[in-house]
Amino acid sequence: MKQDNPLYRFHYCPLCGSNRFGIMAENARRCEDCGFTYYTNPRGATVAVIVNDADELLVGVRTNDPAKGTLDLVGGFADLDETIEETMCREIHEESGLEVQPSQLRYLFSVPNTYPYSGICIKTIDMFFELRINGHPALKGMDDISTLHWLPLKDVCIDDFGLNSVRKGLGRYLEMKK
Repeated sequence: MKQDNPLYRFHYCPLCGSNRFGIMAENARRCEDCGFTYYTNPRGATVAVIVNDADELLVGVRTNDPAKGTLDLVGGFADLDETIEETMCREIHEESGLEVQPSQLRYLFSVPNTYPYSGICIKTIDMFFELRINGHPALKGMDDISTLHWLPLKDVCIDDFGLNSVRKGLGRYLEMKK
């Protein structure tokens, strides 16, 4: 089992507490005492590619680790009982103040990711959405984003972005725009 797999860190059955909670597959552990099987599946996350009518990209600076102080796009993890579109709208509002409806979003693609958090690596599936807006609204970075600014798409350097999946997704987006 890979060291970056979160199951590597779990040794006791969450149902009965047995220490006979063995590896069944790369994404599963099974308790030899009670029979409970636990699967680790990717966590849903969103990323917003917000572009204005001047072909500028809304970029932020990360407030927290991982990759604190590097460029990022607005986004975050899905909450329980929330659609991925609701997640994207909520994250856009929490991090920029923009009010967005799901009908304004255009799904682009997904990128598998590993996100380090609290000493373990969380496997995620990052779903990228495009949001096109008019003008240059002055936006204030909030929540996980310290500042926001508009950057011309032609000036975007993907190496300035700290998270691997954002670099991959942004690179893919820029290729689509050619």
